[in-house]
Amino acid sequence: MGDIDVPAPGMDITKPNIARVYDYLLGGRDNFAVDREVAELILRVMPDARQAPRSNRGFLRRAVRHLAGEAGIRQFIDIGSGLPTRGNVHEIAQAIDPKARVVYVDYDPVVVAHTRALLPDDDFTSVILGDLRAPESILDDPTVRGMIDFDQPVALLLLLLLHHINDDDDPPGIVATLRAAVPAGSHLAISHLHNPGSRRPEDAELARIGEEIFQRSYGVGRWRDVDEIVSFFGDWDLIPPGLVPTTEWRPDPGDDQIKYLTHYTVLGGVAKKT
Repeated sequence: MGDIDVPAPGMDITKPNIARVYDYLLGGRDNFAVDREVAELILRVMPDARQAPRSNRGFLRRAVRHLAGEAGIRQFIDIGSGLPTRGNVHEIAQAIDPKARVVYVDYDPVVVAHTRALLPDDDFTSVILGDLRAPESILDDPTVRGMIDFDQPVALLLLLLLHHINDDDDPPGIVATLRAAVPAGSHLAISHLHNPGSRRPEDAELARIGEEIFQRSYGVGRWRDVDEIVSFFGDWDLIPPGLVPTTEWRPDPGDDQIKYLTHYTVLGGVAKKT
């Protein structure tokens, strides 16, 4: 979309869109001038900000591979899935088991339509329109109920999403609703923008500026500290190595381990319900 002058029906290109800004930072073309303006503003403050979504994609790849492989999960709900790119959840999980079921959820109708157009024509992958701020509507959606067996373990994926939920929307309560809906053996993967506070003042300042940009551009944005992020896992058991910078979560041999400016400002972890 980056070079297309006429947007798709229903697409508002007068306001920046979170998914399209991430797409631009990842080097994609599904974005418009208003999205690129926000992305370039972020890049002026954090010149290596492109690394954060790239590192998150690596975390997604390794986490889903672990969940489908070692953990044996065969059902995935990816909430806030965003615009599809290379290495999507269904591609990773179904490389391990072609019958692994994946439901993508996004609140943007254009993202949902774009994702639906690119999905394989099978019974194992689907996408729905849903807003994390209304978790019951996601859990009760007929497509979700038709795809996911809630008597069997489920992997819940909330990647680079919760920092877009302001405190007054009660994100702990939202995630608690999701956790309560799935049985023992289920897993929860979260990546989140992190404010390290006094432990790393230079990164805390980056987080403060980033939060201001997000609030001004989107009306949402909340960099949280470690304790706040850990609280989203509730009483589930964080699996090793715990909540860490995304590049440090079970890296593959040869993975980029350079500590960019954004290294400590994006954390990821996976927990299991016992």
